[in-house]
Amino acid sequence: MEKDTKINHTVYEIEDVGQVQIADEVIAVIAGLAATEVEGVSKMSGNITNEIVSKLGMKNLSKGVKVTIDGEQVSVVLNLVLNYGVSIPKTSQEVQEKVKAAIENMTGLTVSEVNIRIAGIQMEDEQN
Repeated sequence: MEKDTKINHTVYEIEDVGQVQIADEVIAVIAGLAATEVEGVSKMSGNITNEIVSKLGMKNLSKGVKVTIDGEQVSVVLNLVLNYGVSIPKTSQEVQEKVKAAIENMTGLTVSEVNIRIAGIQMEDEQN
């Protein structure tokens, strides 16, 4: 038997119609995409399993993102690799604001915190 590892949270109860559920992975993908749109962010940093999956050609957009949902409150932790020379505080704040806005606008949930972990620095000659 295959175990369903996706966690869904009921977000909306629409009277006489039904409910809307959002999987944690969907919120993680939204956060990852929003973070990588910020100038100065080289890439997300994930665990070893995610790195192997990436090298095999399967793109995992939620790599390096941890989402915790408590009711309608969302907490996000992002592991980022930044480009060399960028201001870490400024870039981190921009990522926090962009991720918070993206999740709140797309899901209707409230983001309580967006925590950033700098996992590495990408040197210019290593960039693709």
